Amino acid sequence: MSRPDLLRPTQATMATAATAATTATTSNMRPAAGLATAGFASSTGAGAAGGFGAAFRQVQGDVTALINSGWGDGAGSGDALPSQALGTAAAALRARAAGVIDGPANSDGTTTAEQQEFLATIEPWAADAAKRLGVAPALVSAHAALESGWGQRPVGNSNNLFGIKAGGQWQGAVAAATTTEYEQGVALKKVERFRSYPDQAAAFHDYANLLIDNPRYQQALNTGNDARAFASGLARGGYATDPAYADKLSKLAGKVQQMKNHLGD
Repeated sequence: MSRPDLLRPTQATMATAATAATTATTSNMRPAAGLATAGFASSTGAGAAGGFGAAFRQVQGDVTALINSGWGDGAGSGDALPSQALGTAAAALRARAAGVIDGPANSDGTTTAEQQEFLATIEPWAADAAKRLGVAPALVSAHAALESGWGQRPVGNSNNLFGIKAGGQWQGAVAAATTTEYEQGVALKKVERFRSYPDQAAAFHDYANLLIDNPRYQQALNTGNDARAFASGLARGGYATDPAYADKLSKLAGKVQQMKNHLGD
């Protein structure tokens, strides 16, 4: 599936609710009394300290807004939060801090902070899908990053992070968007119909089902942490028309693994 371009969907899609991991990312970092960035400044410089403080204040603002909206009532557990949610939130905050240190935008237009926060947000679902597929979580995360532009260019509001098209047998909601397809090596812009999901968790579940149930992708399954084998299996199965798809995915998987190691995951 080719990554959709950054356009509004051309037909109505299902309204989407906040996903579990997104909620966890924005709701679990309560401010600690007396927290300051002075120590941070001593090792990274005043500019980095100011950026870190801004990142923390952004998270703090998200927390306040979510609490005011009644998160506790929906969670059913008051102030207690699942350990997995706490881990995801902590990773997201570390991502923002690391992005402040690492600096400007990458060649694809995203910053390191955005990339790391995207990985932290999807981590629970990527791990679950990877377990079902028999591959390393970094490979699933890299595939989502490649197809969605690190979450910056999904298909409209469809929560479709893997560019999965809506074929004739798809019975769910649909979102239409312009995408790039390759025919005889020539890149062409086309409007295609893509599957639409109520949340990102459903997108990862459907993605795993697609690879498991379709015989074309069997060579991509149970490849462990072999990024080249996973990417080549998808490319040979016709997942995308881009002739360089396997190279792009395997290279990105290596980057994702390095980023996860940097965060201590």
